[in-house]
Amino acid sequence: MDLRAATLAMFLASALCVDAATAADLLEVYELARTRDPQFLEAAELRTAALEAKPQARAALLPQVFAGGEIETRETDGSGTFLQVIDPNPGPGLDPQIEIFDVDQKVSADTWRWQAGLRQTVFRWDQWQRLGRADAVVARAEAGYRAAQQDLMLRVSQRYFDVLAAAETLRASEATLEAFTQQLAQAERRFKAGVVTVIDVEEARSARDAAAANAIAAKRSLAVAGELLTALTGELRPELERPGAELPTSDTERRGEQAWVDLALDQNLAVVAARLGVDIAKRDVRIAQSGHLPTLDLYATTGAFDESATETVTNRNFDLRTRGPADSDGTEDVIGLQLAVPIFTSGATSSRVREQVALHRAARQRLDGSARAAERSTRDAYLSVVADVARVDALRQSVASSRSALRATERGAEVGNRTNVDVLDARRRVFEAERDYARARYDYLTNLVRLRAAAGSLQPADLDAINKYLVEPVAVLPPGAPRR
Repeated sequence: MDLRAATLAMFLASALCVDAATAADLLEVYELARTRDPQFLEAAELRTAALEAKPQARAALLPQVFAGGEIETRETDGSGTFLQVIDPNPGPGLDPQIEIFDVDQKVSADTWRWQAGLRQTVFRWDQWQRLGRADAVVARAEAGYRAAQQDLMLRVSQRYFDVLAAAETLRASEATLEAFTQQLAQAERRFKAGVVTVIDVEEARSARDAAAANAIAAKRSLAVAGELLTALTGELRPELERPGAELPTSDTERRGEQAWVDLALDQNLAVVAARLGVDIAKRDVRIAQSGHLPTLDLYATTGAFDESATETVTNRNFDLRTRGPADSDGTEDVIGLQLAVPIFTSGATSSRVREQVALHRAARQRLDGSARAAERSTRDAYLSVVADVARVDALRQSVASSRSALRATERGAEVGNRTNVDVLDARRRVFEAERDYARARYDYLTNLVRLRAAAGSLQPADLDAINKYLVEPVAVLPPGAPRR
């Protein structure tokens, strides 16, 4: 009885030393992870980038207006040879007189010009298909973001309860070590008194040493679990909230396995994303096929130019040089329709069509695989939740039974009906039952989250519903670990 009182006092002391104001609950850890988890933040930025697909596709269908201008100074220097008729009618029977002239020409000019225009698509099949494709791209990005959000909720829940389970295992290991240490001390005292043999002492020492090794391993497991949770949030609170005696009830069995599977096939975000991927691939086929179709654009331009130039011409035949202005200016207004009909592309368009058709078939296979994976994960999560309900009840009874068995064994040892080994085994079974019971409770809560994630219906409200049952602050840092 003294051992039980000491163990109870140890747990009460660990609970009293926890500052409830610093204990973090599941929802608080999730909200922190939303702002710090690199994987989720990456998904958020990818979603933001994908949202730009729609305005980009729509812009291609709207008028494209452009304007430009230039100012230049030009200096040209060249020479040329040309023929000139001197006397076109020299007389009857005579050919026209033609003379060859060699000239040098220099031009110095300052020019400015500007032009503005508009081009409007009248018919481009690929642009209309890209607009529909952009809708599917945006929807798939939204599904990917929601999937990342659900994945974050699942990872937070899994790692949060893993830390609590590891802390429970460490406490059970340390309680086991403390109990076996006291058992060894008692065996040594009874051996000196001649009540037990040296075999009882060695058995107690062996159990104590094994318990010490288990405590070291449990401390390491808690540290690893804590680091995994820290990877999501950037920090680990020294205390977390754990569930009390009451756990949230589940509507899993009431809804039925097939109902959960049907929900997953309709709402599972991996399936939704794969379904949108098929739609995108279908649009890509149509875009590739548009290479066989004509395009029609409306265009209109207006512009003006002005050139101030000086031209110098030297006729080398007569050593005659002339110099004078060569200014020019003008305006231009154009409106028209441009029709382009592809006639032969050397098989490139047909090749692109075949490529996109194959990618569309691959997308359909990906959708089929995603649906099967969603069904498998949903059935597994459903069966896990159903089994966890029964397992928690069975382990709760196992804890009560093992404690009763320990009390009976201790009384038997006092009257000589049980040996020291029997007491050690009974105490070990108590701590193992308590550890397994705590682990089963955390597995149940995790699988509740996993089932809803597999069905695509997981929301922050589901974490909030679980969070209401987390009412007991508990230390989760191994003894001697630095507090961050």
